Amino acid sequence: KDVAQICLSLCFSANSLFGMGNPLLDICAVVDKDFLDKYSLKPNDQILAEAKHKELFEELVKKFKVEYHAGGATQNSIKIAQWMIQEPHKVGTFFGCIGKDKFGEILKEKAEEVHVDAHYYEQDEEPTGTCAACITGDNRSLVANLAAANCYKKDKHLDLEENWKLVEKAKVYYIAGFFLTVSLESILKVAKHASENNKLFCMNLSAPFICQFFKDNLMQVMPYVDVLFGNETEATAFAKEQDFDTKDIKEIARKAQALPKDNKKRQRVVVITQGKDETVMIETFPVVKTDPKYIVDTNGAGDAFVGGFLSELVQEKPLDQCVKAAHYAANVIIQRAGCSFPEKPDFK
Repeated sequence: KDVAQICLSLCFSANSLFGMGNPLLDICAVVDKDFLDKYSLKPNDQILAEAKHKELFEELVKKFKVEYHAGGATQNSIKIAQWMIQEPHKVGTFFGCIGKDKFGEILKEKAEEVHVDAHYYEQDEEPTGTCAACITGDNRSLVANLAAANCYKKDKHLDLEENWKLVEKAKVYYIAGFFLTVSLESILKVAKHASENNKLFCMNLSAPFICQFFKDNLMQVMPYVDVLFGNETEATAFAKEQDFDTKDIKEIARKAQALPKDNKKRQRVVVITQGKDETVMIETFPVVKTDPKYIVDTNGAGDAFVGGFLSELVQEKPLDQCVKAAHYAANVIIQRAGCSFPEKPDFK
């Protein structure tokens, strides 16, 4: 067993997996249709908070029973990957911006608890970002108030020598599409480093609005993307914006795979999830079936899928094993509140 452990730690070590994104404190509650209608929310969607959503956060806390969880898409995926890996600790590194406040302190504590090596850029102009997760049945409508998360600065954090050294230590990188609204230059610096050094850069479409309103930013990064994640709604929105002229998920995956790529040593892998239906990666993979009565909360299922996938990818496992781990992690998370998990995984 000791020899196996040594071999494993040689294969991947601390800071092998790097993530950068929007650290948010999730405020989760089961709500009713009237609440969604009042704030013009779709049952299953992700949006950025606007002026009309200002009172939503206060009403959510006053009217419903809320739970607080450390969140933000990329941070969720990195912590799930670390949970799946278990040892060594701090395989996952995370960069993002928080405020110098109570919520920021909670995020730091939560990252430490799950053994993620979080290095936050801390500033006092904006408070730590929050995300309202409004749950109805199997659906979740996410409203993100980025606040501090929107203040990440390449020159103030990513470019610092001690931080860039952590980027260089990694061999797999993951950034959710949500960060395209914050710091394109930071993403491009990391993506180009990965491409030039034949490392793996992974990205997520994240939400239809990213594909629609931030497509120029998205397409600047796309040539460096080795693994592209998305769900069927995001993939359909992406296909429409890219004039793929198809709604067939397998065909969308093929066309996304064929988009121009900087590092010709690797073919792009496209992974599209479809909820309880099969996952498409040119070939399809059946998902782990869960009895609906055991589904507590689908918030974080997509992040958990990515986290499970990355946990095997960083260990250089074959892609079918990556998908298997992804399905396992997502299946665990939907049976719990928020993006939370038991002490240890039971994945073989």
